[in-house]
Amino acid sequence: MNIRRYAAAFLALAVSIAGCAPAESPPAPDWGPELAKRVVIDNVYGHLVTLQEIADAHDGNRADGSPGYQASVDYVAQALRDKGFDVQTPEFERLSGSRGGAPALTVAGRGFRVEQASLKITTPPGGLRAITLRPRRPAGCTAADYREVSVDKAIAVVDDSGCSVVQKQRVAVGEGAVGVLVVSAATPSRPVGAPPTLFTPGYYNDLTVPVGVIDPTADAPLRRTESPVTLVLDNKPVMTTSRNVIAQTRTGDPGNIVMVGAHLDSAASGPGINDNGSGVAAVLETALQLGAQPQTANAVRFAFWGAEEISLDGSKAYLRSLERDQLNDIALYLNFDMLGSINAGYFTDDGDQSTQMEPDFVVAPEGSAGIERTLAGSLLLAGVRPADIPLTRTTDYAPFLAAGIPVGGLTTGSSQRKTEVQARLWGGEAGVPFDPNYHTRRDDVDNVDRTALGRMASSAAFAVGTYADALDGVNGVPERDRRDRRTP
Repeated sequence: MNIRRYAAAFLALAVSIAGCAPAESPPAPDWGPELAKRVVIDNVYGHLVTLQEIADAHDGNRADGSPGYQASVDYVAQALRDKGFDVQTPEFERLSGSRGGAPALTVAGRGFRVEQASLKITTPPGGLRAITLRPRRPAGCTAADYREVSVDKAIAVVDDSGCSVVQKQRVAVGEGAVGVLVVSAATPSRPVGAPPTLFTPGYYNDLTVPVGVIDPTADAPLRRTESPVTLVLDNKPVMTTSRNVIAQTRTGDPGNIVMVGAHLDSAASGPGINDNGSGVAAVLETALQLGAQPQTANAVRFAFWGAEEISLDGSKAYLRSLERDQLNDIALYLNFDMLGSINAGYFTDDGDQSTQMEPDFVVAPEGSAGIERTLAGSLLLAGVRPADIPLTRTTDYAPFLAAGIPVGGLTTGSSQRKTEVQARLWGGEAGVPFDPNYHTRRDDVDNVDRTALGRMASSAAFAVGTYADALDGVNGVPERDRRDRRTP
């Protein structure tokens, strides 16, 4: 073949092959601003309309254990499946009541009222008979409180100060006690006036021996006797089966999971559209806009929790179902609760703990401060100046805190009253709750601030996308080999 003709033919073939070669994949989006742009208020509000319709069709609420909650689970799960997610709806059991029994404390032949702290823990048939002893320091929160007092095979009697009933029982059992009596004017069923740390959410799941709560009337005869007493705690639990909804992207590093959650149940008193349909709508729309197979460095797991309004059993049960390595795979947790309050504030959860005060100080794991800065920055980009709100033990990030996982989140406020300063900062009415309809039948789709919801949903999406792209940097969280999670 003529050399020139061969060269020309080779060149033509090369051009032809190049023209048929697949084009390079487009670059991955910068997911923080991209998701913030995609999550628009009309779509978010559309989810609220559907949740309202579900409540209207089911006695006006979507409470855990009700047909309205089940319909909410079905709606969220189907929307995620339609977008290509593999969706799980793991079941868990929660305490929903009691049956039978006649709890009592008998001292020197006289009966006294006692409230059973955990329906899951009962006394033997005929009751628990033992002497009662007290620590040197009445709180009984540490072994040092007992000092030289031995409560081996005795019922420890402590007051209601200083720590949770779980901690009091844990220490007493460590000292050999076979039961515990807590002296308090408040009880688990009437906790008004109790120290805020006494009956923590889901506390009854962590008790291992019979624990009763007595008032000072019963305490007085206990102090006058050295004889054994009889403690009967014989109420039996009634359990309800519920479900969470869990979906995770198929792409991204499964050893570095960005977990995002909102509670799906309403209070029994209303449809729960701001509390917490608004958080559900923002998280669901973020998942739908991100998609099941995004080009992200890290996996994103979306969770919709049951039983938050009751005792955080949904999120707690889920974390307890994970092995330690699976807990370590969770890089951080973002929680979104009440994003459309009608008298809205713009709050980030206090990851840097600048607002935390005793006695309710909640330790935030390393990385939480950076999450707060990311969320605050996203709100500033949305055009509002944020403030931070103290961490609590009464919402679904609490079990994540207990597990040592960095947390963060957004809220527009609930029953707290807006101050004059906050009204000047954000508008609205001072002296009025951020959500006057909190836990009422008026928590409906007509009582949601669309502007606030749009800003908060977009800011939530920004944070999800930012951490889906990268976990390092000044606002990052500990790397995988530096995590040491524990079961909450």
